[in-house]
Amino acid sequence: MTYLTFIRDRINSLHHAFNGIRFAIKSETHIQLHLIATIAVGAIGYYFKFTTTEWLIVITCICIVISVEILNTAIELLCNFIHPKHHPKIGRIKDLSAGAVLICSVASAIIGAYILFNHLQ
Repeated sequence: MTYLTFIRDRINSLHHAFNGIRFAIKSETHIQLHLIATIAVGAIGYYFKFTTTEWLIVITCICIVISVEILNTAIELLCNFIHPKHHPKIGRIKDLSAGAVLICSVASAIIGAYILFNHLQ
């Protein structure tokens, strides 16, 4: 493999990753809601002048929630492809991946509320 082939392969990988993100944003309501929440949190953080550490924590939470939501979407698409009709085991798989998103979202909301509460005191 030549250096140019290596670079071209990395660029193609990035292109595919951005296509996946673009698809998720266009097609998934929950990801759109997470992005709206991200804008709101950004405005709140700017208003309350979050510290660098607080910003790093908030950004990490946002990235985790959106990443897990994208993985949930991928799992649901795969399940629908493998078994288009309702099946209890497919339903269980979808419930598990949705549960992972819920756990991350609730934990992030708690962390965000804690950071915000400290600024309101």
